[in-house]
Amino acid sequence: MIAIIGLVIGVVIGMVLQPDVPVALQPYLPIAVVAALDTLAGGLRATLDGAFDSHVFITSFLFNVLLASFLVFLGDQLGVGAQLSTAVIVVLGIRIFSNAAAIRRRLLRS
Repeated sequence: MIAIIGLVIGVVIGMVLQPDVPVALQPYLPIAVVAALDTLAGGLRATLDGAFDSHVFITSFLFNVLLASFLVFLGDQLGVGAQLSTAVIVVLGIRIFSNAAAIRRRLLRS
């Protein structure tokens, strides 16, 4: 319940303050958001399976966001930023849809 309240407070603060993302960080924001969504989907799946561990969730969340952002940074440094960004999005998208399918099967028994 505390996490949901924190999320709502964070969304409200973001909507009221409307912070600007620095131009240098803008290429990394979409990748970080998708990595965070992947971790959230995995956390929901683990919760439904009865295997949720908050320590694992938090470390996975931070590690996924940092690793995905680092891969995009590395791609930018190598001159293949767009291609590596696409690869990261595809991999994380596959994981999100895989978790979504497992969640659907668990909830709908289908």
